[in-house]
Amino acid sequence: MPAARFNAVRLALRWTTNPQRFPIEGLRGLDMILEDGLWAIADRTLNDIPVAAWTDFEPRTSLHQPIACRLRFYHAHAGLVLDPAWAYCDRYLKRALDQADPKRP
Repeated sequence: MPAARFNAVRLALRWTTNPQRFPIEGLRGLDMILEDGLWAIADRTLNDIPVAAWTDFEPRTSLHQPIACRLRFYHAHAGLVLDPAWAYCDRYLKRALDQADPKRP
């Protein structure tokens, strides 16, 4: 997991709501779920069946190095939604952090 993304998620969970759950724009029926030890994409139209999940985050040793974790796929085409899901998630978290602390650069 890239350090910048990991740091943004951790800050959002600390400064806003923990856990976070929001629909992923452009991916009908899919939600991003972010909590301390688990990040997941779930299909809310199928009783929240997971599509993909990030678990087992390794303890970090610095703020700038990638974080090792386990990525689990629960759907044959899960890999196709990762990039658009994270692109939206990055924008969503930036807005959430800006609203939580408008003075943040």
